[in-house]
Amino acid sequence: MGPDPVRAEALGRSFAGVPVLAGVDLVVRAGDAVVLLGPNGAGKTTLLRILALLARPTTGRLALFGADAATAPPALRRRIGYVGHESLCYPDLTATENLEFYARLFAVPDADARVRDLIVWAGLEAAARRPVRVYSRGMSQRLALARALLHEPELLLLDEPFTGLDAAGVVALQERLATLRLAGHALVLTTHDLERAAPVATRVAVLHRGKIVWAHDGPPEPVVVAAAYQAVVTGRA
Repeated sequence: MGPDPVRAEALGRSFAGVPVLAGVDLVVRAGDAVVLLGPNGAGKTTLLRILALLARPTTGRLALFGADAATAPPALRRRIGYVGHESLCYPDLTATENLEFYARLFAVPDADARVRDLIVWAGLEAAARRPVRVYSRGMSQRLALARALLHEPELLLLDEPFTGLDAAGVVALQERLATLRLAGHALVLTTHDLERAAPVATRVAVLHRGKIVWAHDGPPEPVVVAAAYQAVVTGRA
């Protein structure tokens, strides 16, 4: 076994002197699927952006696959996939053109076949030649997920990945995430909808005021997690 995909120690991040993360410890191993819960402003998006090498922590240490994130080589980014609140797809390009562009960036082997497969997986065959700017919210989300999956990242980071997806899209994503986890990929996702994330989760953690205040190992029971969330975030059992 190689080094853990994520090993964070006392991560902190402040903006204009205001702490957003206040000492986060997190270890994510190969085959883990960690679901992060927390109220708006808890620091979930900031934490994911740091793990995706899109932001730097103010304090603490982060190692990804054993490499110090502060001096991470560019090749490390090829091992990471990320979906944030923005699709990171070019609006004036088509879905196919966007995926072909990212395939070149990541040197994806057999790129044409990979792009076709993900267009089908995302249910975008009929819209594959339309510019992304005319896509609905759900279509844009499915394309963003396809983009993140394109290079088969070993660490997949997803910020509210179920947003905008219909029932079929939710099932397709759950199945893909379960397959990746069983193949040894590491997953970290934030969500406000534990029931949709629960089928693939191996651990649940609650982030509150910039810290992980509660965690549970093993497949989560939504009722138990909801009770714990109420207790630690709202102060009501």
